[in-house]
Parts: sequence; C-alpha cells; structure tokens
Amino acid sequence: MDASSAFQDSLPTSSDALLAQMDEWGIAYTLHDHVPLRTVEDAKGVEDKIIAPGKRCLRLKNLYLRDRKKRNYLVSLEQDREIDLKALGGELGVGGLSFGSADRLLQNLGIRPGAVSPLAMINGVETDVRFFMDREAQEAELIYMHPLVNDRTVAMERAAFFAFLEKIRVTPEWV
Repeated sequence: MDASSAFQDSLPTSSDALLAQMDEWGIAYTLHDHVPLRTVEDAKGVEDKIIAPGKRCLRLKNLYLRDRKKRNYLVSLEQDREIDLKALGGELGVGGLSFGSADRLLQNLGIRPGAVSPLAMINGVETDVRFFMDREAQEAELIYMHPLVNDRTVAMERAAFFAFLEKIRVTPEWV
C-alpha cells in the first residue's frame, strides 16, 4: 500500500479524521492537495504552487529512527539540512541510530513511509515516541507538513502547530 489518501482508511487515524479533529480544536491550517510526494526532491517540485510568498516558511523532512535500545524517535528538520546519523545521535544524546522499518513506523506512528510528519505524534504520543523538532520552527511563520498521507500538505502558522502539540500533550525537544 502506498502513503496516499486513497489508503487512509487503513491507518489507525485517517488524514480526514486528523483534519476533523484539528477543526474541532479550532486549529487553523491551509490544506493543499497534490501528487504523492515521496522525497524532498518531489516536494520541491510542487513548492511553487503551495508556498506562501513573503513568509518565513519551514519545509520539513522527517526521520523515523530507532536506537540500539529499540527506543523510537521522530526527528523533523528543515528539508535541506544535511543529516549524519552518528552526529545526529550525538546531538540527541542517543547512540546507534538507524531508520525504523515500515512495519514499526505504522505500529508506532500510524503512518507509511513517505508520509512521515510531526502530525503523526497524535499516534506517537501513545507509543512513547520521542519528538525532536528543528529549532527553526521557533522562528518560522508557516510550517508545512503532511497530514498523515503524502498527497496532501498542510500549512500551519507556528502558533497553530504549537497549539496542536499542546492538545496532544507533546513537548518537542529542540535540535
């Protein structure tokens, strides 16, 4: 199965259910539908259609990682940031980081590869996933991320994104 909205009903929390919950909580976002985006390069191909001009925007790449002790991490970083897993592990204070499997991703964050997003912490909070967020989010006016599927992107103002995290009782650790 792919990570598009065509298969969202097979997820623990569908994209539609997530967006409905955000609406109920009064958390504002702008929804963009597009072709499935599997990589940062794919995302760059649609940016001109969805990025708000004149705003300080943060576009994310998201890593689902595990350490030697089988603890799970979601790390959301500015999309062009270079990643060295060993150095990142040192920055996070954990050792032996590697990418988690697709099965564990679905089990722990309720999403499929290609749709990894901070919004998946709505599920990750229940499975003790630690969430690390790029410090740039503290300065961004708009943050762009997938709402659990990879053929949709939401743009959220920083305050709305932090309100979402507060509602699900997640405090990001900054990296």
